[in-house]
Amino acid sequence: MNDAGTSWRPTLTTPKPAPTATGAQRRSWLLSGLGLGAAVLLAGCSSPQVRRPAPTSGVPASSVHTNPAASRPRPSGPYNSVRNDVAMAALSLLDTPYAWGGRGPATGFDCSGLVTHVLREGGGLRVQGSAADLGRMSRPIDAADLLPGDLVFFNTLGARHSHVGVYVGDGRFVHASNPRTGVRIDALSNRYYAQRFEGAHTLLD
Repeated sequence: MNDAGTSWRPTLTTPKPAPTATGAQRRSWLLSGLGLGAAVLLAGCSSPQVRRPAPTSGVPASSVHTNPAASRPRPSGPYNSVRNDVAMAALSLLDTPYAWGGRGPATGFDCSGLVTHVLREGGGLRVQGSAADLGRMSRPIDAADLLPGDLVFFNTLGARHSHVGVYVGDGRFVHASNPRTGVRIDALSNRYYAQRFEGAHTLLD
């Protein structure tokens, strides 16, 4: 769960490996996020305001916090094509090995390497840097407004924005987790990640 420039160290709370997804499952997750507009329910934002949508992912609605500074309508229509491409690029890399500082399928990925790769391949965006750099250059959005292709940030190493993944719809995200599990898909409602979630950002609008 580390990023380039930070020494990876194992913890005693490493989440269990996620099962390998089939092509049909990947399409289902993506279509859920794009076609149904499912709200993502998770804990971690710092705002005292609370939004209470109907729970859809097993996380209590009372734990969903909003970001007032990010409350503006999200785009639809033309943006969906790019978002679809970014999400599919991420899903196509499941099970790719983890490599500290890795930036491509041939070498493997760390978390920011995976994100910058899929943003370039799927969205035509040329960005570089660590997870923290991506956090600084992207726009914060409300967690309940996540769309496929957006970014989700976590504090997994005791440092702000020390881990990042790509949201792919249906409350799930793809990320380069660690050397043991490589690129995998996890639910934002997973206790390990829900407890370490720091916020949602976007570079696509």
